[in-house]
Amino acid sequence: MSLFIWSQVLIIIAIVFDLVSFQFKQRKKIVGCLCVSGILISAHFTLLEQWTAAGLMLLASFRYFTSIFTTSKKLMFLFLTSALVITCMTFSGLISLLSFGGTVFQTTAAFCQSDHRLRQLMIVGTSLWLIHNYLAGSPTAVLMEFLFIGSNIIGYYRYYGMSLQAQR
Repeated sequence: MSLFIWSQVLIIIAIVFDLVSFQFKQRKKIVGCLCVSGILISAHFTLLEQWTAAGLMLLASFRYFTSIFTTSKKLMFLFLTSALVITCMTFSGLISLLSFGGTVFQTTAAFCQSDHRLRQLMIVGTSLWLIHNYLAGSPTAVLMEFLFIGSNIIGYYRYYGMSLQAQR
């Protein structure tokens, strides 16, 4: 099998973790699933030689793992700074800026104490990654981001939709 096919297989496995992640209410379970998914996605981008995205997704896995135990803003800024360094070291134009932008929103989300705010910021970050994955030429990764946004919205509605309707 070609490296491209292997990269797409890794994304399919990551999709499972992404879809499951936002069906949990507990923040720790959400970010635990995202940690595993991030490792798979990093390997995917490595196979595609998308070095900024590969580095940022590996960093994301460490970030998600760390955020299971703490929501420290100091650590959040450490991860944001690390993401900036990775982006500068591997910069390859607009595609690097998109992955960095997605990472900024998702890093901020990971360190939110509230799963409510986490979900909102993840939608913005995921939208930037969706555009990135399209430009990187990975159709399965584009599908993954669409499904991730959909799963997030379904989870958001399950836990907060009823309270939104009650407020009206």
